Amino acid sequence: MTDETPAPAFSLELGEDLREVRDWVHAFARDVIRPAAAEWDEREETPWPILQEAARIGLYSLDFFATQMFHPSGVAVPVVYEELYWGDPGIALALTGTTLAAVAVAANGTQEQVLEWTPQMFGGPDDVRLGAFCSSEPDAGSDVGAIRTRAVYDEAADEWVLNGTKTWITNGGIADVHVVVASVDPALGVRGQASFVVPPRTKGLSQGQKFSKHGIRASHTAEVILDDVRVPGRCLLGGKERLDERLARAREGRSSGGQAAMKTFEASRPAVGAMAVGCARAAYEYTRDYVRQRRQFGRPLGDNQAVAFTLADMATRIDAARLLVWRASWMARHGKDFAQAEGSMSKLFASETATWVTQNAIRLLGGNGYTRDYPVERWHRDATIFTIFEGASEIQRLIIGRTITGLPLR
Repeated sequence: MTDETPAPAFSLELGEDLREVRDWVHAFARDVIRPAAAEWDEREETPWPILQEAARIGLYSLDFFATQMFHPSGVAVPVVYEELYWGDPGIALALTGTTLAAVAVAANGTQEQVLEWTPQMFGGPDDVRLGAFCSSEPDAGSDVGAIRTRAVYDEAADEWVLNGTKTWITNGGIADVHVVVASVDPALGVRGQASFVVPPRTKGLSQGQKFSKHGIRASHTAEVILDDVRVPGRCLLGGKERLDERLARAREGRSSGGQAAMKTFEASRPAVGAMAVGCARAAYEYTRDYVRQRRQFGRPLGDNQAVAFTLADMATRIDAARLLVWRASWMARHGKDFAQAEGSMSKLFASETATWVTQNAIRLLGGNGYTRDYPVERWHRDATIFTIFEGASEIQRLIIGRTITGLPLR
């Protein structure tokens, strides 16, 4: 180095504050979440008592998640999410599902809107509330450009009128605040969309079908029906002036800036990767301990080279996934562009790792692994969702391929 400015120290070691938060969240996951996981998986209901306990100690709160989101290291959110999802992905999603709606407001809204709406998504210890981000539709999952939910402006009343059906929505219909992605100019496709806040108790919003799912069953997933839902003009995230400018640029063929749903998904991909890492780690650790104790042919199962090699691959893939998640999270926190689609890389590799690890955990436990008496089958069911929601693995590969080639892959 010839520059007089010393190079900053490089370290992957967590600071004392993050270690304390990690250990605190881990203790909650170990003592409160994990013992209740099988029960709430069977019940397929929102675990309100656990949300209330988390709110009572300050874990389920806007202040806590905001503090982690803006931690200077950039890795506070993945550290917290890994521990929660190590406890149980279904219950953890019930605890963190609201944050996607909060991120949508933060990514698309004004400072005034963030301050008004995000506190109403969490409530307090004695009044636990939920938020829901509503993007997917029956014919528009990964293809967000196919969204048909319409938002029409009633200028005389300064209100937006929303009509449509959303599906596969976490906390859908039971949330206090819904954030809805709708088309304001269908001719522009994805560039003609905007996000709207639907306040608590707004007429016309109702829950449709509640889904009985393969995994993450402690998290509520349902349709959201929007039937002439009228919201004040101030509920348009970013405001009408900004929307009109963006639409004008799009109609002229110029760049219209970030799109409502995709800005939210881009911000959340590393966090989903952290969820997958936590689930994979849970299965790996349980399997590692099992093969140490389980005896076959007069010796520990883990004494077999084939078993040890599988464990070695599990551990290696989990560490590699964590590093990809941490890199993307650090980049996002410090305003670095995902020039190589690093956010998509982190979600893709971590989610595929979770499904691979949990599947092999079942195999190493043999018949026991296939029964509900052991948790690895539940973790495998839960892990499947990470390759699907907030951008399926195929979509992540498409994004990465387009980014590294510069070609419009289809």
